[in-house]
Order: sequence, then structure tokens, then C-alpha cells
Amino acid sequence: MWYEISMVKYALFVVLLHFAPSIARSVPNVRNDDSSWWKAGVFYQIYPRSFMDSDGDGIGDLRGVISRLPYLEQNRITGFWLSPIFKSPMADFGYDISDYYSIQPEYGTLSDFDALVKEANARGMEVILDFVPNHTSDEHEWFKKSEQRVPGFEDFYVWHPGRPNPNGSSTAQPLLPCNWVSFFRGSAWQWSEVRKEYYLHQFSVKQPDLNYRCPAVVEAMKEVLRFWLARGVAGYRIDAVPTLFEVAPDADGQYPDEPLSGNTNDPDDPGYLVHIYTQDRNETLDMLYQWRAIMDQFQQQYGVRERIIMAETYSPIDVVMKYYGNETVPGAQIPFNFHFITDLSKDSTAKDFQNAINIWIDHMPAMDTIVPNWVMGNHDQHRVATRFGDDMIDAMNMIILSLPGVSVTYNGEEIGMDDVWISYKDTVDPAACNAGPDRYQYTTRDPERTPFQWDSSKDAGFSTANHTWLPISPNYTEVNVKNQLNSQRSYLTNYRRLTHVKTTVNFLPNSFATFVEDDVLILLRHTTIEGTTTSVYTIANIGNQQTMVNLTNYEPNIQIGITDIVCVSSNRQENEPVSMDNIAVEAKESFVLVAYHLPPEVLQI
Repeated sequence: MWYEISMVKYALFVVLLHFAPSIARSVPNVRNDDSSWWKAGVFYQIYPRSFMDSDGDGIGDLRGVISRLPYLEQNRITGFWLSPIFKSPMADFGYDISDYYSIQPEYGTLSDFDALVKEANARGMEVILDFVPNHTSDEHEWFKKSEQRVPGFEDFYVWHPGRPNPNGSSTAQPLLPCNWVSFFRGSAWQWSEVRKEYYLHQFSVKQPDLNYRCPAVVEAMKEVLRFWLARGVAGYRIDAVPTLFEVAPDADGQYPDEPLSGNTNDPDDPGYLVHIYTQDRNETLDMLYQWRAIMDQFQQQYGVRERIIMAETYSPIDVVMKYYGNETVPGAQIPFNFHFITDLSKDSTAKDFQNAINIWIDHMPAMDTIVPNWVMGNHDQHRVATRFGDDMIDAMNMIILSLPGVSVTYNGEEIGMDDVWISYKDTVDPAACNAGPDRYQYTTRDPERTPFQWDSSKDAGFSTANHTWLPISPNYTEVNVKNQLNSQRSYLTNYRRLTHVKTTVNFLPNSFATFVEDDVLILLRHTTIEGTTTSVYTIANIGNQQTMVNLTNYEPNIQIGITDIVCVSSNRQENEPVSMDNIAVEAKESFVLVAYHLPPEVLQI
């Protein structure tokens, strides 16, 4: 679409087009500072079970990931983190670990893992592991020994004899220690017939909580970190950080009941209580700082790149910010920012988006060493396309990849995969299974975990099996990598151009700003190209009607811009001139616009 522009402005556009190339195709300033390799990175979450199956058993594996590394490299992924691959009975698909030092056999072997790290590093990517420190499987050797009171392991887990049962005999099972509720419904306490005590499990009954008030546990988990660092991992995504510590028992060895939330009348629902005694304890922060020290010690000892921590926490903003650390003690480099998940939906406005961005930036500690991060989705959340609509897929990727700092993509979001309806018969998520057939859809995480859609062949190119561990999306023949790579403009081709910009352009410090006009979100950053200051605008109409935008309100001296990356639904073309004072942005339209601050001698041509 060509807008009516005066001859003077059009002549200026011709000069602009000749003067500077598209930033999505040029490499003006490649970063060479290895100490900041992660600070403007594109990180990618791989759910290994659903990414690529190399042996035809319907389950993804490490060899499958290796076979798809060229795809990740072409997407300019800085590093990827693997959801748990450790040995596990799979009661919670890897988040119930029975051996922290072994690979789950259906995923491969230690040799496969070593090959993955070597090949990823050769392609310029880092491997990050999912560290699950809050609990183990009840099939872990540590738990078996603790249950049997083997010396040295008695206190590895959180045990309690229970409260006296006033109505029972001396042999009756004691009452629950307190009213704490599991995230997977029901009491967080489970009776052990072996030990004749209750153990705490804030998640599945098969996931007993480790006791971090026991020094032996602290040291054992540090040894796990050191082991995998020595095998070449670049850091860890740490699962369920807020639950590491619970309140210490009182002088009588008792735990207090948590207060009622008033949000539900269902005592088995985790939302029934306010978790003041089981989450976000101060000791948790200190534990994370200790783990960061392990990372830094390893880096200093072996002279490698900075090893990083990604911390999963949905805690209040003031608590999350403490995970960054402070001027004295460093913490997680990337305490996950979930505000795009918790604060936004299909009904959100551009102002809501701006608020979600600003709440993080405004609360960040004043330390030069830290950067913001942005997460759109993960294996526990409905997919972006489902939460915001297919017409917002490009906009969401443009926003997350245009913001300063670290961007995190969950596998499949780059091609616009959406949730898949899963029947109760096919449901495998323990949280959903526990909820029963009438309520499982409210708690299930299976819809966002379905196999990756590579092409339109059998099983979407994910597997050759007759049955995959979760059903394939029925839209896989249309929504897949191969189709999108064969299209000149697609979600994936746009994603790749966006990651090119993010990973190659040195944006000027402190040049980021957000604006809102009606329901249009405007992100602005500056860089230099061949010595010329350049404005890069990301424009996304969150609303359902056309909106006129005037960018000269922000930079009055710039009259013409050039479209650089354009959403799939737009009628605009790339390298199209745009009059900055009169831009008609269609409903749900999004694009990246480049405006060059040309010197006077060029403008006089």
C-alpha cells in the first residue's frame, strides 16, 4: 500500500532507501563482547518429549533435538533450555527425578547429551538444563533411605509425626500435621507406612519435598549443579523456586495452618489457602544466591563464559526483584518475568501492554549488571495463539523481540502453534488427572505440550510412530515449519528477521521508550547505522479498529520512515515509505518501521 506523499517527501524516501539498508538484513554491529553473551539473547524452551522423535517410539528425545539444531541456529537462538531430561518414573513427566546424574532412557544416554552440547556449542548455541530442586521422586534413593531412617538421610525430606488422633486407638493413624494443600489438589501431606510419619509434597504425592534446612541436602544439590556444569551446560532454569523453604516448625515441632483465601470453598483446591508459610520464604533467596556463587566459581575456575540462572517464580513483583540479587550479592541473571502471562489476555488494551512492560522496568534494581527479560509462554501456560488469538501471533513476537534485554520463546510459538483439545481419555497431566473428567480442562497442561509441527507428513514430521504420547494438532498440515519457510512472509520468516535484528544490532543504552495512541502500542529504540542515528519503531494495533498514529509527536524532525518487518495479515510491503505524521494502522496490524536521522548534507541532495 502506497500512501499519498508529497514529492518532497518521496524524494527524501528515495535518498533514505539508497542511504541505508534494511536492519533486518544488515549486520551493522555484531556483538563481540563475550561477557554479555546472554544479555540481549534469544532463549528458547524445548519440551524434549514433544520436540523431535528420532527412534519412532512417539516420544521426543535428545537425538531428535540434535537433528533439529540447524533449525535453531537459523532462528538465531542464543541458548535453549531443556525441560527435565533426568531419570524419572514420569509421574510428572520428568519433574519427579529419581536420579539427578542419569538421563531418562527414553530420551537417550549421557553420550547423547554430551553430543548435544558439543554440536550446539559448535553452532554457537548454549545448552541450559532444567534444575528441579524442590522435590525428588519418591523412587529416588535418597527418599527410600530417608523413609527407612538410614543414618545421614533421616532429615533429607520434610517429615512430621502428625497430630494426635483424639478419636483413635494408640495404633490409629495420626491426623494431618496442618492444612497445607498441594498444587495438584488435596493435602500436601502423605502418610508413609514405612516410616510411620507424614512427608510434605507441595506437588504430586510422588514428589516429596527436600528439606533445605538439612546441610547435607544443600551440599548434595550443589554437587548436582557442579556435575552438569562440568559436562558443558551454560546454566540452569530453576523450577518452582518459591517453594524451596517452608516455615520452620515451632518449639513443639508443629506447623501452623495457612489462612483461608476466600476465593473458593473447595478445601482440596490450592487456591483455598494463602500460602504464607510455604512460599517466598527469606531463606529461599539466600539459597539461590548460594547457587549463583557456584556458577561464578565455576566460571572463574575454568575461564568459561558466564554461567547463568533462570529462576521460575510467579511471586509478587517486589519479591521477584530480590532474585536479581543486590549490590553485595548477585542472584539470578534471569528471574523470569511472567507479566505478559499473568497480566494480559485477549481483552487487554495497548495501555495494559504498556503497563505490563513498565511494571518490570520500573521495579528493576538500579544495578548496571542486570537486564530485563520477557516471557510470552511456557509448558505450563496456554499457548500465545490461544490466549491472544491467531491475529496477534506476529504482534506478540514483534513485541517480545523488540524489547530490551532477554527474550524467551517456548517451542512452537514462533510458528503460531495453538492449544490442542485433549480428551480425558488421552489426558496424561497429573494435575488434570487428579481433577477428574468434569474439571480436568481447567487444570490440564497437555494442550500446550503437544508435538512440534515440522511439516505436513505423518505425525507432523515429529515421529514415525503409530501413536504419539500426546495427540498431534489437527491443523498440522497447515501450521508447520516447512509451509512457513516456503512462504515469503510467515510467522516464522518474520520471527527470523526479528531475531536477526535483536542479536546483531547494538541498540543505544537508555534509548528505549513506550507510547500508546488509542489502542496502538509503540516501542521505540535507537541505534546507529554507518554512523547515522536510526530510530526503530515497533507498532502494534492491539485493538479491533483502524487507528491513525502520528510519530512526529515523538520525533518531530523525522518525516519519513521505511517498513522493515510486516505482519502476515498486513497489506503493506517491506521497504515501503510511510509518512510519519499520518500512519493508518489497521486492526491487529503490526510492523517494524525504520527512520534514519540523516545529516544535513544528505538531506540537501
